[in-house]
Amino acid sequence: MKPIPHASRLRHLVLVPACALALLAMPALAETMAALVHKSKVEVHAAPDFKSPSVATLERNAELQVAGQQGLWFKVTTADGKEGFVRVNDVRMAYAGKEGGDANVRALFTGKAGKGRVTETAGVRGLDESNLQSANLDQDQLAKLEANRATPEEAEAAARSHGWVAMEVAYPKELPKQEEKKGAATQKAKRTGLGFARGLLSLTGHGSALGDSALNVADKAVGKSEEEIAAEEAALGPEIAGRILGAAPLWDDQAAQQRVNLIGRWVASHTTRPDLPWTFGVIDSPEINAFAAPGGYVLITRGMYELLVDDAEVAAVLGHEISHVVQRDHYHVIHKQGITQAGTELVASQVNVGGGLAGAFAKDYATKFGAKVMVTSLDREAEFRSDEASEVYLARSGFNPLALYAVLQKMTAFGTQSASLAQLYKTHPPLDDRLDRIDTASAPGMKAYAERN
Repeated sequence: MKPIPHASRLRHLVLVPACALALLAMPALAETMAALVHKSKVEVHAAPDFKSPSVATLERNAELQVAGQQGLWFKVTTADGKEGFVRVNDVRMAYAGKEGGDANVRALFTGKAGKGRVTETAGVRGLDESNLQSANLDQDQLAKLEANRATPEEAEAAARSHGWVAMEVAYPKELPKQEEKKGAATQKAKRTGLGFARGLLSLTGHGSALGDSALNVADKAVGKSEEEIAAEEAALGPEIAGRILGAAPLWDDQAAQQRVNLIGRWVASHTTRPDLPWTFGVIDSPEINAFAAPGGYVLITRGMYELLVDDAEVAAVLGHEISHVVQRDHYHVIHKQGITQAGTELVASQVNVGGGLAGAFAKDYATKFGAKVMVTSLDREAEFRSDEASEVYLARSGFNPLALYAVLQKMTAFGTQSASLAQLYKTHPPLDDRLDRIDTASAPGMKAYAERN
């Protein structure tokens, strides 16, 4: 891996409030969280620094209490009362048990990304399938979201200001940059043949509901050109994001909105799809979740944002969602839904898709399904791959990939009964499975970051 030189100095430097982008240590907490040593042997350091003296050596499954976080270190107390620091991947947080009837009413970490301590109540209701399907598109909120976009130049200026030095990191699993093949047949042209087939069936008297259904399935399954796919993604993004905003508006914190756009745009610039109109926002919901709509629209909840302690953790969460966009994970789900629907309708009108009709397709889809695709479970491997991609994007963007590990550890502290994580648990693999995968199948080159302060 080698540093990539920054572009020439910009004429204007974007100034971001220090309170929004400073890397602040997490203060000590009134509460502690049980954890177990996860490695065969772990050194407890006197300070959050590998060069600091060791105050204790613990073996696998030794018990300790986590009292706070400083960067990629947890402040801990050992069973015999010694205090010190261990790395976030040296231990594994114990899943919190159900606390009475309140489903873990407190979070044991205080993030510095937002304003104060993360809390939850038993009444937390996440953005579920019903309200995401029924929510109306909020044009005003969508306009505000898009107005907060950061340009690549603004993101690079922020990177220079905060010392995020880009690196070259190979990642073979990433969807390669797509280019339209010259002379490739568009879906519209391919459909001309299907329309001709329908006409022949009608003229010869062989048309039937069943025959028309078969052609309708073929119609929807016709392979699209790269140009048509990109057009549909671009049209679907605002339709779906606008409906999420209809269910939960943007959080009224402009510094947070600016921050996620600068960090998100910087991270997205180090993917194979840097030219998408990347758009990021924090929505006003207490649950802990994040959403990635096709075409570059990424939204995280206030509950998630407030859990994050520094810029690297913000980048880690955004990186996971960015990967879903890069890999077209939700777009593929939408495409499959269209084919399945065609197979169950014996007589159906042709759905307008492809080419210049992408907007009509997006509106038709969003009218029928709203934004509920955002809470559709993806393949487990897609989620594991997005964690892996997030690590790579963090490294490429100048952050330590262990930031993702820290985020997942803190989410674990909420426990399996947490109301704040109810929707995320429905759509993602268990958190300990995700941590195990990072431990055993991390992207090449990521292990070296475990030994960096």
